[in-house]
Amino acid sequence: MAYWLMKTEPEAFSLDDLAARGKEPWDGIRNYQARNFLRSMQFGDGIFLYHSRVPVPGIVGLAEVRSSAHPDPTQFDPRSKYFDPNSRPEQPRWDLVDVGFRARFAKVISLEELRQWPVFADSPLVRKGNRLSILPISETQWAAVLEHAELV
Repeated sequence: MAYWLMKTEPEAFSLDDLAARGKEPWDGIRNYQARNFLRSMQFGDGIFLYHSRVPVPGIVGLAEVRSSAHPDPTQFDPRSKYFDPNSRPEQPRWDLVDVGFRARFAKVISLEELRQWPVFADSPLVRKGNRLSILPISETQWAAVLEHAELV
């Protein structure tokens, strides 16, 4: 089992949206490194859902990978903002995984708080300028967050 952190802007898609839907395709990823992370995800992997572009960015809850990676259909749709004219169905460039809701945290575990934890010292998450929407999380980091989280 592997662990991941997936960032989302709650105005576009939030933990509450995922909770209401139960499961959702994580589409629209258009960064090669993040895409490669998607391709390495396995059914049942754990996910921390992180809200960005909010007054207090941070981890807000838990989700899990509910499918292996498969082609993101938005890359083929000319009406989609994620359309990629260079991607073809016989050779897709972009993938997605389905993500399922697991739990909400009683309070946000903020980025500022995570920056204080030695277990996150080497994580790209706490480095200024990190723009990746998907990051691997170590087992030690996973355990540290769960130790501090209060599930709702």
